[in-house]
Amino acid sequence: MNNAYELENELAYLGLLEKAQEIYSELGEGAVLSYIKSSYRLLSKVYHPDLNPRNREKAEATQQRLNRLSQILDQMQDEELVELIRKGRPRQVGRKKRILIVEDEVSLRELFRDILLIEGYDVRTAEDGITGYEQYYQFRPDLLFADIVIPKISGLALVRKLRRTEPRIKVIFVSGFFGIETLKRELDEEILKYGYGVLSKPFKISKMLDLVRSFVQDFREETVRINVYI
Repeated sequence: MNNAYELENELAYLGLLEKAQEIYSELGEGAVLSYIKSSYRLLSKVYHPDLNPRNREKAEATQQRLNRLSQILDQMQDEELVELIRKGRPRQVGRKKRILIVEDEVSLRELFRDILLIEGYDVRTAEDGITGYEQYYQFRPDLLFADIVIPKISGLALVRKLRRTEPRIKVIFVSGFFGIETLKRELDEEILKYGYGVLSKPFKISKMLDLVRSFVQDFREETVRINVYI
C-alpha cells in the first residue's frame, strides 16, 4: 500500500488529519510537523495497554495502529508529509470551543489539557477553586471541567458561586472521592437539578471525550439532562 495513502488513513482514524490541516493553514510547515509527531507520542502513552486494563483489547489495537503510524513517519521525508497535509482542504472553523480545567493534581491536569488540545479545543487550567473562579471570567469557557475535591473551595462550591451570574453554565465534574456520603449526596442533587455531567475516576479517555463533545456541541439541547457515572 502507498505510504502516503496509508498515512492519511491512519491520521484520519486517530482524529489527527483535520486538525493537522487546520494547523498547517494557520501556522505553516514547522507547526504541523511538530503537532503530528508530538500527538503520536502522547497517544502512545494514553493508549498503552498497561494503563488500560479494563479495555486492553481496544488499547492494544490502537497501539498497533500507532506503531504503524510511527513506521510510516520514519519512512517519509518531512516534505512528503507536509505535501500530504497540504493537498487536503482545511475544514472551515469558527471560534474554537473553550474548556476550563480545574484540577489540583498536576499530572492529571496536564493530561486533560494535552488531550483536549489535541482534540482541537482552546484550553486553560487552574489548580484550585479560587483561581478557577478568576479564570472563568477572564476566559469565558464554553465548558467547565472541574474536580470535586480541590483546594480553597470545592468544585461544587465553585459551580454554585459561578451560577449566581452564569445560570446556564455547562459543567462536567470529575469525582475521585470514596465513602464521603455528604459530597456524593450534594453532587447527585446538582446533577439531577442542573443536568451536569460527571466522570468517576478511573475512567476511559474515550468516554471522557464523548461526554465533553455532548456538552460543547451546538446542537445539544439545553433541556437534556446527563448523569454519567463511568
